[in-house]
Amino acid sequence: MPRVPSLPRSALPEFESVFARRESDWGVVANAILVMGHRPDILRAWNELLQRVLFEGEVDRTLKRLVALMRSSAAGCRYCQAHTASHGFADGVELAKIEAVWDFERSPLFDGAERAALRLARDAAQMPNGVSDEHFDELRQYFDDGQIVELVAVISLYAFLNSWNDTLATPLEELPRRFASEHLTPAGWSADKHA
Repeated sequence: MPRVPSLPRSALPEFESVFARRESDWGVVANAILVMGHRPDILRAWNELLQRVLFEGEVDRTLKRLVALMRSSAAGCRYCQAHTASHGFADGVELAKIEAVWDFERSPLFDGAERAALRLARDAAQMPNGVSDEHFDELRQYFDDGQIVELVAVISLYAFLNSWNDTLATPLEELPRRFASEHLTPAGWSADKHA
């Protein structure tokens, strides 16, 4: 059961262009942003940050999607796992990579750059943070400092979203729930409190 209810989309007409864009990108207006609507300035700022972090920059969007999935998976946020997996697939991430993300260290599906980025995302989600200088030495083999900042921004954006959705027990929408049930359940995913 959600701890704070989502507002109906119709209650936030000033955000209709945001909702239409997210619906176009994701196939759904996420309950997480409808909850943010209780404080429109937070929703406005979040949307701006999301746009800059996920949809702009030099790092390939499919890698950003995999990094978001790994960060959310490592943090245990079932809501964000479902969203990052289904959004990633819609954005062009190979289904096999989504299903094998936890096996990135051994899977031949992932190259060195992807492994370095996914290792950073996984270890940044640990408490305490498990990132070391060696992570950055490895990242610099594939990415410049600006690209590394982009990757850390994705990880940090999802740290916010993981806490937001797990704390609020945001209910999953049908599309990401169905995708996760079909493709993430073999790796241990379940909707848990987001059902």
